[in-house]
Amino acid sequence: MKTKQSFSVQARWRSILYAIDGVSSFFRNQHNAIIHLLATAIVFMAALFFGVSKTELIALVIVTGFVWVAEVFNTAIEAIMDHLSPEQHPKVKYIKDVAAAAVLLAAITAVVTGALIFIPKLF
Repeated sequence: MKTKQSFSVQARWRSILYAIDGVSSFFRNQHNAIIHLLATAIVFMAALFFGVSKTELIALVIVTGFVWVAEVFNTAIEAIMDHLSPEQHPKVKYIKDVAAAAVLLAAITAVVTGALIFIPKLF
């Protein structure tokens, strides 16, 4: 059992570096990350072009972040399941499908939010 350690700036810095390594690994290994990055760039260029309000921008940041977080968790869940059960198994498929569904739901939420913000600006 680990003993409780006191706060350490060096340990916090290492944690940040591990997280940065995780982001880097995510982009190197996940093709969907490039699609999400392109979509994110398009959304924020459109926000600039249409001059969205501060409230609309906050909504876009939240839903975009929601999609990114869902995709990263989905990637982690898939990696865990592939490691624990390299062979196909119905329960592993279910877990991976539900994790992917979370990304889909986050993306649908982002698309609806984007539509509510941008469609009125087009007309």
